[in-house]
Amino acid sequence: MSRADRNLRSNQVITTVTGPISPEQMGFCHSHEHLFLKKGQSAKMDPALQIDDYDKTIQELNLFKEIGGATIVEAQPVGSGRHSRWLAAASQQTGVQIVASTGFHKLVFYPDDHWIHTTDADKLTELFIDELQNGMYADGEEAWPQEQITAKAGIIKTASDFQGVGGRYYRLFKAAAQAAIAAKAPIMSHTEMGRAALDQIKLYTDFGLEPDRLIICHLDREMENAEYMLHVASTGVYLELDTIGRFKYHSDEEEVELITRLIEAGYENQILLSLDTTRKRLKSYGGELGLDYLARTFLPKLEKGGVPKALIHKIMYDNPAKAFSKSV
Repeated sequence: MSRADRNLRSNQVITTVTGPISPEQMGFCHSHEHLFLKKGQSAKMDPALQIDDYDKTIQELNLFKEIGGATIVEAQPVGSGRHSRWLAAASQQTGVQIVASTGFHKLVFYPDDHWIHTTDADKLTELFIDELQNGMYADGEEAWPQEQITAKAGIIKTASDFQGVGGRYYRLFKAAAQAAIAAKAPIMSHTEMGRAALDQIKLYTDFGLEPDRLIICHLDREMENAEYMLHVASTGVYLELDTIGRFKYHSDEEEVELITRLIEAGYENQILLSLDTTRKRLKSYGGELGLDYLARTFLPKLEKGGVPKALIHKIMYDNPAKAFSKSV
């Protein structure tokens, strides 16, 4: 590493729920998980979206530690079932570093009378910045957040559905962009089956965000997205791939082929991997995979498919350390 690179990295931090760390402390990282989800609107739609047993999640985090896991990015934003107090407590108890999210999710995950539907962009911007700089709120599902804790969010989570970034969503994306610029925070954004990714990128870059501050999720959900995924990668954003072990969509072998295509096209520095866990995919809740699946099952398949260990290390250690850091 050159002196210039060392100086650049020394000015970067990653905000976890237990405090800031350097990029070098990131370690083996899952870039998009759900460790807790309160009972609420999400669970009404799908019972698997209720992850509310503290002890079981502790078991899962310890499983993650057993395989050398160091950091998990938790993707549930404010007011939609995020359990911020438990995130902080679980990180302290297990030693697993957790990067939490502020921001917003798909609107279908909120009741019709939720404040997310009516709050103007500037007030939402203030809320997101507040959670990044001062501490997350422990409430917000029933009314405007009031109970603030000291643990801070480290990223802004955003999401679009098949409606894309227009209509009801434009105000929310504007707020996220304003907050990201003010707080120098990265944005991790949900796409619906990979759709509207380019629309999101165009909107964010129009607002002044650099592409390497954007992490676009779920582009690997459909195999027919392969060419589109390469086009998205050409913009310079990070691609967060998490349809691993989700066989209703495709096999792990097809996922390996997809990742290999990205690497062969020169995008090895932009790949992030995770499992996007729900109750159905957490062993401690009786689920199918567990937070050890990526390391114990999938990454050996990736290596067997021709991806060198050094590249796998880059994807699981170096890329997340850069993607989730911010300048200070």
